[in-house]
Amino acid sequence: MIKSIKKIALSLLVIFGCVLSSSAQKEPQYTQYMYNIGSFNPAYVGTTETVEITGLYRAQWLDIEGAPRTIRAGANFPLGNEVNGLGLNIVNDQLGPVTQTYVDGAYSFQFRVSDGAKLSFGVDAGGSFLNLDFSKGTFENPGEPILDKQSVSKFYFTVGAGAFLYGNNWYLGASVPNFLNDGVYDDEIAGIVEDKIQYNFIGGYVFNLSDNLRFKPAFLINMLKGAPLNVNASANFLIKNTITAGVSYRFDNAFSGLLGVQISDAVFAGLSYDYVTNSLGKYNNGTPEFIMKFKLGASRSGNKANKANKKNAKGKPKQVDTPRFF
Repeated sequence: MIKSIKKIALSLLVIFGCVLSSSAQKEPQYTQYMYNIGSFNPAYVGTTETVEITGLYRAQWLDIEGAPRTIRAGANFPLGNEVNGLGLNIVNDQLGPVTQTYVDGAYSFQFRVSDGAKLSFGVDAGGSFLNLDFSKGTFENPGEPILDKQSVSKFYFTVGAGAFLYGNNWYLGASVPNFLNDGVYDDEIAGIVEDKIQYNFIGGYVFNLSDNLRFKPAFLINMLKGAPLNVNASANFLIKNTITAGVSYRFDNAFSGLLGVQISDAVFAGLSYDYVTNSLGKYNNGTPEFIMKFKLGASRSGNKANKANKKNAKGKPKQVDTPRFF
């Protein structure tokens, strides 16, 4: 049993318990999930207006040494036929002596189901590099066979899938990040890291309150066998297509504030801060999360509008839709 990591105030056992009981998930946790859908749903990768590159950093539970730290880099590549899409996702997730790096590629296929809606299906495949460094902790039972090794490194394959139904101002999605579970680990590490199938459900709706103000409530639900349901609900405002501001609540876990700035047509920067509401809150100073999104090239809707404008040059130009708020 892990007793402490360096000079950590809480034992790693408590941290693991809080991860399982309050976070209720195996996959990394995000507060700004509404800007990071491609990380956990491969069906999203072909639905973006342009090529998108996303970078994210999350420092969970400040002041608790060994608490989770997550770095994510991802890219969505919608192809010119407006049917297929490709994606790349790299996530480094660290918790005490355990470090996992996920790398996967995604493919999506979408088709129109009505005049105002499209349905996308996606799959991803890759793997996880798992490393356990026992030199980062002290243990009650140092004679246990697994603790005789300074480190354990393993690689296991991951295969996931998802669906994403969306229109101009709404979306619904469901995904499973990894179908390969318990059997992928050998006896050496199965007692430390147990992989279970997680189910994700996401949705949101954009209300156009005025020409300069839009409002989007959204949700993310994570289901993992043996853990409580993880429910996230958020509400964001987009002001003059430039400033986003809102709040989020993770039930029985944290209350969050969110702020974002559309620095240019191609660059978005966002920040969130979680105030922990459960029993762990008195041991830390919250959780900051930073995200950057970069759009490359002209949007597909913009290209369509430009063509329409040329055709209607003698009349009034066709109005170009405002940027999609998800």
